[in-house]
Amino acid sequence: MHPVLFHIFSFPVGTYGLLLAIAFFAGVALARRQGRKDSLAPEAISDLSIALLIAAVIGAKLLMILVGLLTPAGHEGAMGFKDIFTMGTLRAGGAIHGGIIAAAIVFFWYTRKGGRLPMRITGDALVPGVALGQAIGRLGCFSAGCCYGTETHVKWAVTFTDPNAALFSGTPLGLPLHPVQLYTMAGNLIVMALLLVSRKRRAFAGQIFALYFIFEGIQRLITETWRGDLDRGMWGAAWLSTGRLTAMGFMVLGLILLAAWRKKSNEVTA
Repeated sequence: MHPVLFHIFSFPVGTYGLLLAIAFFAGVALARRQGRKDSLAPEAISDLSIALLIAAVIGAKLLMILVGLLTPAGHEGAMGFKDIFTMGTLRAGGAIHGGIIAAAIVFFWYTRKGGRLPMRITGDALVPGVALGQAIGRLGCFSAGCCYGTETHVKWAVTFTDPNAALFSGTPLGLPLHPVQLYTMAGNLIVMALLLVSRKRRAFAGQIFALYFIFEGIQRLITETWRGDLDRGMWGAAWLSTGRLTAMGFMVLGLILLAAWRKKSNEVTA
């Protein structure tokens, strides 16, 4: 694909970074639109989104580094302390679920006292935009060659040839791979659509927020099947990766929030 979109003098402008910027603004625009339906101030949504973006970038990097440090030496994706401060680590996008976990922590802290942005209503407004941003971000992954798939010979297989993809992300060159980035993009768009449809039938505040974690967990469990980048970490069993572990955690969290907030809503209306 095209990891480097163009150069400004000698400085490379990455396609991944540009699409991440587009993803952020598109996600915020959708969140602001959803927030207006519950009379949330658009400016407050934007301020919160910036805080969540910073947390997500840091969290994604930290989880990527943690997985690398825990990977046994000699295995693909293994990282030593000397690798933490390299350009490769700086350029890498990180582990998306680390970003979501960090952003969720900041979200709960930011909205814990309600105020202009009550927690559950705000969460309902944000998560369709999060799913949209993830979808656009996966297009950036496809362009960069990161988060690549397993070898395949299906008709829609993709073959990466740009040396920058191998340099930045360790992408295998000249080998037909599952375009798993596009599978995940489609999964994120389906999650967004399900959240928007569910919002029209929302029974209680926080329902859409909780459903996001369930839907995101399900789609990641499915799409992880075709992931081939071992730097996401493997844990004992051939099928158990960091992505699957966090996906299962997301589903459990979503179910807990859904049950707790439904019960609370029923108690209020009883």
